[in-house]
Amino acid sequence: MKKIILLTAFITFTAVQMAQSQKTDTVVIELAHSSKVVFTIGDKKDLQQLRRYDFQGLFNDILDNLEDNDTLHTLRAINAEDSDVDEEDADTTEINNTEDSEDEENEDKEDDENNEDFRGRRDLGSCNSRTQASFNFDFGINNFLEDGRFPDDHDAQYAVHPWGSWSVGANTILHTDIGRHVFFEFGLGVSWFNFKFQDDNTLITKGENGVEFTKDPRTLDFNVSKLTAMYLNASFIPMYATGRHHHHSRWNYSDHDSFRIGIGPYAGYRLESYSKQGYTVDGDKKADKERDNFYLNNLRYGVRLQMGLESVDFFAAYDLNSFFVEGKGPKLNAFTIGVVF
Repeated sequence: MKKIILLTAFITFTAVQMAQSQKTDTVVIELAHSSKVVFTIGDKKDLQQLRRYDFQGLFNDILDNLEDNDTLHTLRAINAEDSDVDEEDADTTEINNTEDSEDEENEDKEDDENNEDFRGRRDLGSCNSRTQASFNFDFGINNFLEDGRFPDDHDAQYAVHPWGSWSVGANTILHTDIGRHVFFEFGLGVSWFNFKFQDDNTLITKGENGVEFTKDPRTLDFNVSKLTAMYLNASFIPMYATGRHHHHSRWNYSDHDSFRIGIGPYAGYRLESYSKQGYTVDGDKKADKERDNFYLNNLRYGVRLQMGLESVDFFAAYDLNSFFVEGKGPKLNAFTIGVVF
């Protein structure tokens, strides 16, 4: 009888010890509003080794793979002080892509739409999540270069005042990522270019041989003389960003954490042009406006340099072709310096 009791006690003690040795500890850490990290510890002897892991590097690798849509990937974390450990002995962490239920997908979609980061950078179709759209405004100042010099260097009648020679543009931009740091910006929009002449009584006339800039002979109190042209524009700017979050929705500040720079071509087609003279007669302001092409080139093309930080970009655009048709006006190349917001 004593033998049976001792045998029963031994078996019970052994079972308890085995159960305790197989007991696992689980820690669940909730992150953000829909993410969690689960740690399962099968043997507390592992704790000493886990203290030596570079968890920051491990999480950086995990987040990089998630951002690249690589959701079926094995990450291997090796003890930094045990770099010669065999691959078979190295601990692994697997991130497996699981199919969510229909209800979970609807909940995730609602969460995304309510998430502040989601607004302003909605994907253009599910077929290409790397392309996003934004609506941007250009605002800048204009001037001319003539053989590399400003026209006012030789007191030309067509010399312009940069302050008052404004350009305004409204553009739709397609932002397409092609890598972690490289993206393309495709732009389509309209721009208005005003060239305000330094001499307020400058008169623009279109003759048979070309456009002429002369002083208006009338004895009036002139206050402005300018030439305005409107263009339909298209641009293609390859960009490089130092950081990975560089989406160009101007309404979402959280997507801009890197410096950006790029250069590329643009082209425009003239839609309208006119001259305007403003003057005062007996205290009343009046204006003469004449709509004409004034031998302006219907096409304009050039190079645009763009750089930015956070939600604002700065740009410089230079026309490679002459503002006027060759032989019909001075050889002027227009340029603009401004800001995108």
